[in-house]
Amino acid sequence: MSTADPESFGETRLPIATDDDIVAARGAAREVAKVLGFGAVDQSRIATAVSELTRNVIRYATDGRGTVAIRALAPTERGTGMEIVVSDDGPGIADVTQALAEGFTSGSGLGMGLPGTKRLMDELTIDSALGQGTTVTIRKWHR
Repeated sequence: MSTADPESFGETRLPIATDDDIVAARGAAREVAKVLGFGAVDQSRIATAVSELTRNVIRYATDGRGTVAIRALAPTERGTGMEIVVSDDGPGIADVTQALAEGFTSGSGLGMGLPGTKRLMDELTIDSALGQGTTVTIRKWHR
């Protein structure tokens, strides 16, 4: 399978407010991963990570709303990559380190969302401020 030139991709931005938006974001991320040449396993990892993060927006963000941005990354020494940024204007995360701990949950979930996402992806960063919202950036590299 040939892969697309990451430079030819723009950024795909989608609103997150409903379960249908989660499905759309998951599908868009999977499609970009496929076009970039990621294998089926990595496509599933990426789609699952996007699903977890966008579901967190609906569960925890103010009014259950946010956005997801998906883009290809230019090749580096790590390979071709993709980046997904999920943002909301919600209450923020009081303790990011605690939120990344296995089993910690601030709601009714199993506490696997952020730690699970971190395991599925090559990079995860969280920028969060109380009362201002959260931005989670994840990256996956195709070697």
